Amino acid sequence: MKPNRLNRINSLLKEVISEVIQRDVQNPHVNTFVSVTRVETSADLHHAKVYISLIGSLEEKEKIVVALQTAAGFVAVNAAHKVKLRYFPNLIFKLDTAIEEHMKIQKILSDIEKERGSRPNIEP
Repeated sequence: MKPNRLNRINSLLKEVISEVIQRDVQNPHVNTFVSVTRVETSADLHHAKVYISLIGSLEEKEKIVVALQTAAGFVAVNAAHKVKLRYFPNLIFKLDTAIEEHMKIQKILSDIEKERGSRPNIEP
């Protein structure tokens, strides 16, 4: 499959799955602060990894991922009504840790800058 078409499908699925989670999922563990950050669909369109981001402790995040994985069939059926594809992919929900990793890197870089600023400038 052409990469451009796959990118368009991923973008469309991201929007539709996000809408279904916000409006249709009635699980008490799934709150409205769940954001779909990206979708990676396989080339044959049979599987899709749905990366989500949310605010909370690691334990709460894991509960929400499990709740979404349990509701994956429901989400797929409702999303399939809004998107017409020959095969609607099997959804696998994963926690997107990119934001936390970015924050850790930023903290390390700021700590390095503070350390540099606290050292006296010694010129030979």
